[in-house]
Amino acid sequence: MNKKLLTSALCFTLVSGANPALAAGGGPHTRDPHTPGYVDAKEITDGQNPSANDDGNFIIGPTHNPAPEMAVNDSVPHGTVYNFTMSSTDSKMYPGIHRDAVGRADPNNPAGMIVNSYAAPYTRKLAVYVPAQYVPGTAAPFIVGADGVDNALFTVLDNLIAKKKVPVMIAISIGNGGDDAQGSERGLEYDTMSGKYAEFVESEVLPLVESKYNVKLTKDPEGRATMGGSSGGSCALIMAWYHPELYHRVLTYSGTYVNQQWPLNNPETPHGAWEFHEHLIPNSPAKPIRIWMEVGDRDNFNPNVQRDNMHDWVVANENMAKVLAAKGYHYQFIFARNAGHTDRAVKAQTFPEALVWLWKGYPIEGAKDAAAVPAAPQK
Repeated sequence: MNKKLLTSALCFTLVSGANPALAAGGGPHTRDPHTPGYVDAKEITDGQNPSANDDGNFIIGPTHNPAPEMAVNDSVPHGTVYNFTMSSTDSKMYPGIHRDAVGRADPNNPAGMIVNSYAAPYTRKLAVYVPAQYVPGTAAPFIVGADGVDNALFTVLDNLIAKKKVPVMIAISIGNGGDDAQGSERGLEYDTMSGKYAEFVESEVLPLVESKYNVKLTKDPEGRATMGGSSGGSCALIMAWYHPELYHRVLTYSGTYVNQQWPLNNPETPHGAWEFHEHLIPNSPAKPIRIWMEVGDRDNFNPNVQRDNMHDWVVANENMAKVLAAKGYHYQFIFARNAGHTDRAVKAQTFPEALVWLWKGYPIEGAKDAAAVPAAPQK
């Protein structure tokens, strides 16, 4: 199919109800964590984090000082980081698409959107962190991260592994295929409500990591984690939700639990990741997923041309906390004051403690305080 024909085939108009509350514009709005309808949350002393032993809802800030584990420490063993690339020609699952421009308003429908995409190649960057303590040939737990090389993750793991606060784990950072939102390769990978991205990682990325870098990755879902921010965050949960036999641990910053699915015409989840808190979690048996989430008080608020009442990141994450609690999931939800979308200062403050919380219940060799907290929901 040539470019012109494929562009036409992938041109969609989103038809959705107008939202008068959002019609004024899409800039960030500061939200109060005690807004009626939001979850009840515990205020944490400014500059501190909730305990890694505690589930539930918490409010931090407005001061966000970096945790000491975010800094390189020459007194601890440093892992090795391997960088490589993958091309669209290497993938059977994602041959590549490209969006001409950001989706635009439909002149015939102020609540709609028009998106033009066509087939196009891409190259993605990846990195693999192997801790100094890893014993070759042993099956290691691991964490998969979205949106490319995350050197902060590797530094934090050096420090936390040395302190025996998390297990000796491999970390795999996977770049996206480019662009953002509906019609993009990144949107196709991260916002699609299906098991496809997890299957791509399982079949095309992990075997390559094992063969190239002489590591063995555990098959135990208790030893497998996903993480990301924004659409990378919703992708992290999508991976575990559709494949709980592969992943039990999820960490998200400003998760895009909103209506940003691509392609648009999925009758099983017509509202994209908004369906997680609207229907999927409330109407499904609890899954063995442990999830850490954060949202900022100035997080995204309708940043595109749609007016469907499903593009408020704060409301989406608040709703997630409600439905997770109702189903008895192990979760920790952070509402951060003085924070924007995937806020760097908030991540610098919370990331190490979030990772410790995330890995609770997993054996840590030599640790004295590895609490045996199961990942499965408690009824």
